[in-house]
Amino acid sequence: MDEAKQLLVENFRLTSFRGHQEAVVRRLLVENENTLAVMPTGAGKSLCYQLPALCFPGLTLVISPLLALMKDQVDSLVRRGIPAGRVDSSQTKEEFRATQDELRSGRLKLLYVAPER
Repeated sequence: MDEAKQLLVENFRLTSFRGHQEAVVRRLLVENENTLAVMPTGAGKSLCYQLPALCFPGLTLVISPLLALMKDQVDSLVRRGIPAGRVDSSQTKEEFRATQDELRSGRLKLLYVAPER
């Protein structure tokens, strides 16, 4: 959890977890348990998978039905220096190819995919 707390500050510019975030992250990182987090809008669900994604090796796949939210989250992660990409119907062919190239190279930590794809 020390690494997670350090990444919380460094990558997300937060000094502490909110609500149930720490318990969810702890179950994933320390207890290595599959976890379902049901939280209200604005409670910080995204951090519950974005932060562990930085702690685990390899790629984290995020399936999201909301294209606008998916784009906002990827843009926010990229601005923070976190390698993230998305695959959805709103992308141009060039954007799709760029994401495929990043995926093949192993650079991405998070890949957001819409169920439609």
